[in-house]
Amino acid sequence: MADTLTPKAVLRGHADWVTAIAAPLFGSDTIVSSSRDKSVLVWNLSPNDTSNVIDVAKSDYGVPRRRLTGHSHFIQDVDISSDAQSSPPPVIARSGSGTPSASARRRLSPELGFVRPFIVSGSWDRTVKVWNLPNCKIRSTLQGHTGYVNVIAVSPDEKLCASGGKDGLTLLWDLAEGKRLYSLEAGSIIHSLCFCPSKFWLCAATEDSVKIWDIESKSVVQELKPDPSAITTTGKNQMLFCTSLTWSTDGSTLFAGYTDGLIRVWGLNSHGIM
Repeated sequence: MADTLTPKAVLRGHADWVTAIAAPLFGSDTIVSSSRDKSVLVWNLSPNDTSNVIDVAKSDYGVPRRRLTGHSHFIQDVDISSDAQSSPPPVIARSGSGTPSASARRRLSPELGFVRPFIVSGSWDRTVKVWNLPNCKIRSTLQGHTGYVNVIAVSPDEKLCASGGKDGLTLLWDLAEGKRLYSLEAGSIIHSLCFCPSKFWLCAATEDSVKIWDIESKSVVQELKPDPSAITTTGKNQMLFCTSLTWSTDGSTLFAGYTDGLIRVWGLNSHGIM
């Protein structure tokens, strides 16, 4: 039986779109999330430890430990360091007006060393650019999208880059050669992309579903949609879709943030065993 993802939990705490989710590179029971509600939530994924929990709805899977406030507008992105000496790890939040800047997403690589450091940026000019970090010069400009680029993701081995956006296409790029490999049809605007750290999977958050591809066979492994019976209205008459994705370090859990302020958690079910 093929590996699949099954619903594991729903994390409640934000009052508006979840714009980003971050997990430390090393094993940790902490994740952080940012939102259009102008706050960052620090989550504890140890359900037995409920001390110092803030007063919002709790989940058997995880609880919000702290709410960080101070931004005066939507928080567009958040990241968390993996400094083993820090407990809890430092959190970095980036605020915005709600409209992505020219370079919507950047990726510094590698994060744990300085062997071929480079930066990848995706832009509303429909291109992806790869930059050499030491001299900050453009290594390559990757063209192929017919609409703005919302998001980019770099594979764990740093050989591939995936980009997606308005045109509903996920383009796969060879970073060393600076060339397009192939495209994957997502069907609607892509808001987030992430590679699974333990499998040859690429996940895309679209306005229809979270689509998961096997990048070796180029086939769809699964499409994830919220349980209709568990959907609650926000009172804002807005579409419900996934806006942010991240995997746990070990690749066993996928965290998906939605426009209703909820983080839906999916667990990897290997050959029918959770």
